[in-house]
Amino acid sequence: MRPAAPSPADRTCGAHLRDGGTSFTVRAPEATALHLCLFDGAQERRIPMQRDGDYWHVEVPLVGAGQRYGYRAAGRHDPANAHWFDPAKLLVDPYAIELDTRFAYDPALSVFGTDTAALMPKAIVQRASAAPLPEPPLFAPGGLIYELNVRSFTMRHPDVPPEQRGTIAALAHPAIVAHFRKLGVAAIELMPIVAWIDERHLPPLGLVNAWGYNPVAPMALDPRLCPGGVAELRATVAALRDVGIGVLLDLVFNHTGESDIGGPTLSLRGLDPRSYAHAPDGSLINDAGTGNTLDFARPHVRDLTLATLRHFAMLGIDGFRFDLAPVMARSPGFDPAAPIFAAIAADPVLSTRIMIAEPWDIGPGGYQLGKFPDNWLEWNDRFRDDVRRFWRGDGSSGALATRIAGSSDTFGGTHTRSVNFVAAHDGFTLADMLAYAGRHNHANGENNRDGHGEEVCWNNGTEGPSDDPAIRTARDIDARALLATLFAARGTPMLTAGDEFGRSQRGNNNAYAQDNDATWLDWTNRDVALEDFVARLSQFRRGGPLADQAWLQSADWRDMTDRPMTPDRWNSTGGFQLRLPTPHHTIYIRIDRGERRVTLARADLLESRP
Repeated sequence: MRPAAPSPADRTCGAHLRDGGTSFTVRAPEATALHLCLFDGAQERRIPMQRDGDYWHVEVPLVGAGQRYGYRAAGRHDPANAHWFDPAKLLVDPYAIELDTRFAYDPALSVFGTDTAALMPKAIVQRASAAPLPEPPLFAPGGLIYELNVRSFTMRHPDVPPEQRGTIAALAHPAIVAHFRKLGVAAIELMPIVAWIDERHLPPLGLVNAWGYNPVAPMALDPRLCPGGVAELRATVAALRDVGIGVLLDLVFNHTGESDIGGPTLSLRGLDPRSYAHAPDGSLINDAGTGNTLDFARPHVRDLTLATLRHFAMLGIDGFRFDLAPVMARSPGFDPAAPIFAAIAADPVLSTRIMIAEPWDIGPGGYQLGKFPDNWLEWNDRFRDDVRRFWRGDGSSGALATRIAGSSDTFGGTHTRSVNFVAAHDGFTLADMLAYAGRHNHANGENNRDGHGEEVCWNNGTEGPSDDPAIRTARDIDARALLATLFAARGTPMLTAGDEFGRSQRGNNNAYAQDNDATWLDWTNRDVALEDFVARLSQFRRGGPLADQAWLQSADWRDMTDRPMTPDRWNSTGGFQLRLPTPHHTIYIRIDRGERRVTLARADLLESRP
């Protein structure tokens, strides 16, 4: 073997096939020694790497695609001062594209001096593909986003073959595609699909992380969700694209699964611990609430993020939703002109993709709704809460109208950037929001202390399931009113999978640890009438002024007796009417809290109503 030449080109991290071998490059500026570890079964061959500044290189002849590998790094071990070097720890390449197995938490991953090769996934050398530049995104703001968890979405679908259930490939099954098309889905948004590890408190409880918001290697697909690797993802994206459906990925760049000071050493912690944000006293900053926060003030953290985005964009992904996105703009405070935004805008591929921010984290000044770049969309929790309050009976017509107008108080201009939702993966399902007055998270093993304790919800007279026809009817009416409000609003609607047919999580509003029938969608017993109602709402919205975000200036707002609105009338809880004239017809929207009804009509023809 020979060291790679110390040139900028060779500082492309990861494993890259060369003539007759493979070059390996990894960043570890504070390491005192670093070894590449090649695996043939359980047999390990260690090859010393050569330092070049902050990087370490080696080129190994006769190593090709399919080779399994990892790294070991030596250096200072002083966790209290943010140094976790331990040559006994096998480390995953942060730039890994595929892994041979899933991460599984074991206490030994945190014990200094304990060898972890047998516990750790190995990266797999990949053959680079000469993919052409991706086509423009199919998805455009204003279209319906359908948020789903890959595993729970298909685990109980009767038409999907058992061996395919819970995988990305299942999303291209004809029965699944037919459901997307029935609903008029413009893009599916996949909750995290890259390799993650369970939080260390879950295995003793017999639980696992079912959502994936605890990643380790940002590009490596989780082998359980995507056993066919990159090829499976590419094929599924292409199949959906062929029928006009885009794919968005929910990515987590705010933290990694290496957790707090006592967490496992898996990758960055053992290679480059300064990738994590630290306070002046050396302690880990925890703006993500997960034990650590990635430090986007450091260029190499931004480089890893950009490389990840490019990798997925080249596979045909339309865009990305960023979990706890303010972390990406912290240095340490939130900066609306952060370098990562400029880098994305300047990239010839990424600048064409859809970018969606979850605009809050738990750090100082963490709520940043409306502060992201002008061409980014943003999740809007104010829409969720004001719409819920109105239909619960304690919200005003004025607040609701502001949300229907695209949250014009936050997103000014011709086109709103608001992603509107009444329920999402995090929190109550739509059905549970109308059946529970408080969370029921006991199955998570945290004495019902986890999850949002102050959700806007109501149970319509009894807590949980009910056989009372009056209560069931009231819940159905409320669900239809909430859904109709979502589809009537200016902006980009987002629907979480299963809410269109009444899915329940038994009152659990933080079901991240429930990989079981509490979260697996029940396709057999779904409410088809509600599903059909949502399909009609979506059809009504498409192609008309409701899908055109520029309608605000032509809107005519009236009270329930057809009088122009006044400040006093906006403060009422009764409702309002809205007229949207177009060159060919007029859209009428009537929101009536008293009758608990939303009426949508085109000209004089009633199209849908709860």
